[in-house]
Amino acid sequence: MNAPLAGWTVAVPESRQLDVLAGLLSRRGAALHRCPLVGIVDAPDEAPIIAWWEWLVHQPPAYLIFLTGEGVTRLRGFAHSAGISDETLRDALSRTEIVSRGPKPARALRELDLQPTHYATTPTTDGVIETLRSLPLANQSVAVQLYGDDPNVPLMRFLNTSAAIVAPVSPYRYARDVSDAAIVTLIDELADGAIDAIVFTSMAQVKRLIAVADSEDRAAALASGLSRTVVAAVGPVVADLLRENGIAVDVMPASRYFMKPLVSALVAYRQSSEVVSLEARRQA
Repeated sequence: MNAPLAGWTVAVPESRQLDVLAGLLSRRGAALHRCPLVGIVDAPDEAPIIAWWEWLVHQPPAYLIFLTGEGVTRLRGFAHSAGISDETLRDALSRTEIVSRGPKPARALRELDLQPTHYATTPTTDGVIETLRSLPLANQSVAVQLYGDDPNVPLMRFLNTSAAIVAPVSPYRYARDVSDAAIVTLIDELADGAIDAIVFTSMAQVKRLIAVADSEDRAAALASGLSRTVVAAVGPVVADLLRENGIAVDVMPASRYFMKPLVSALVAYRQSSEVVSLEARRQA
């Protein structure tokens, strides 16, 4: 079909690349419910980030862990604002072994003509830890790019127990992109069966949706609505968080955890002869 998602209304919580994801879905015939749940902003205090860069440039660590492509891009922006050139960054980063959680940091690094030395066995924190187990970390300096307000306790605990000398940095934060009232409207539409599918592209989206549902006494409505809606996750990190909160995941790309593969997986799901009709799910 030229419009394989025709007849479906898809909720889009994406913020930063909302138009990109919306375009991919609308070109396949979907009607859209745009509800950007979170935005991304630079960390409010640049001083520790610039100090981190100056340390790294003058004394490259043994290992540098990048968890997100956004982190690579934001850190590069902070470096530029401090007068550190791409050439200087390239030289410093080429002298450290880079560990990438997944393909997005690698894609951002390609803009500096760099590539990771190691990839996580799976694009998750557990995958990063599994990869790090094979590396000699004791008494070695390890720089870690964190994000949001998440200290990534499992990763930091592993590094500390491995006797690594850890230097974390968190270059961006999540911020509200729409009002709580708009999210309540989305929850009510999910509960009413007005949304056929919802596509999650970050953990922050899931966390805010659940937080608003809890604070506005809509937790039961959200659980009911999502149980009768096709839930799509961009990758295993998001999928795991959804499942941890009792939300079944119907769609996830088999590999290449980006927006286009996510939309392709959603199309394949709808076209599958094994898909349970939404009406049947809503009547269950």
